[in-house]
Amino acid sequence: MTKRALITGITGQDGSYLAELLLSKGYDVHGLVRRSSSFNTARVDAIYQDPHESHRRLFLHFGDMTDGVGLVNLIHEVQPDEVYNLAAMSHVKVSFEMPEYTASTNAVGTMRLLEAIRAAKIECRFYQASTSEMFGATPPPQSEVTPFYPRSPYGASKLYSHWVTVNYREAYGLFASSGILFNHESPRRGETFVTRKITRAVARIRAGLQEELFLGNMDAVRDWGYAKEYVEGMWRMLQLDEPADFVLATGVGTTVREFCETAFEHAGLAWEDHVRYDSRYERPTEVDALIGDPGRAESVLGWKAQTHALDLARLMVDADSLLLERSSD
Repeated sequence: MTKRALITGITGQDGSYLAELLLSKGYDVHGLVRRSSSFNTARVDAIYQDPHESHRRLFLHFGDMTDGVGLVNLIHEVQPDEVYNLAAMSHVKVSFEMPEYTASTNAVGTMRLLEAIRAAKIECRFYQASTSEMFGATPPPQSEVTPFYPRSPYGASKLYSHWVTVNYREAYGLFASSGILFNHESPRRGETFVTRKITRAVARIRAGLQEELFLGNMDAVRDWGYAKEYVEGMWRMLQLDEPADFVLATGVGTTVREFCETAFEHAGLAWEDHVRYDSRYERPTEVDALIGDPGRAESVLGWKAQTHALDLARLMVDADSLLLERSSD
């Protein structure tokens, strides 16, 4: 029988890549889409299927992680074999400005979804998108056994999501796994995230459409990988015989400055000529360094990151340059 998967956050970076992967594996894919007065499905346009088609395999449902009744109804309607909870208010800096919404969407939203699955009494495997931001101030390298010390409302909300997933696994026997993913980027990354902000600015500066780029902490170290590769790890977690939690990372740390320098250099530009510091992009509490230890994922899942930060910077500059060319045609 054809497997059915439900992806919350299907219109995001990870959700769109995961939907493509699951469709390629023969799944029927259902996605939760937040209602908006404007179209917000650009990342899944390439796989969108007209609802009037009789043999479609991609189904989009309006809903929200703050609506528990809606989530209960959706689980009953879809009867999924696998649920991937990728929906979140995922911008760390914005979480300081919207802490209550962040908690309701990320933390309580995960519990609402887990409770909907439990109440439905269905055989369903659950994936929770946890994050390296849960480690926060704990020094690297960070693994599955590293103590958590979040430094933002976003990190704290995801820590609740992580532990409530563990609790539902232990209390109710749900097949529930968490992927503790370190920073993963792509040309589909939101334009306000620092990597995409940099590569998009590089493309615009080279095209003569922009002169300066304003950034905050250039010394922050992150473990950046390629989102398209990371969704394969998510899927592999739910194919195991027993649920477990895994770190997905490259194991390599790169500063914002190094990423920035590589992106500008790839375009034949000197970053010092265009990058300016702006304190408004500093966080009230900073996370200095996140570098993951992906050893368990490699040995148990057979998963290993292939694309590291500097190659990713070049890849994203090329993609943003091409996007800019197409938009000007």
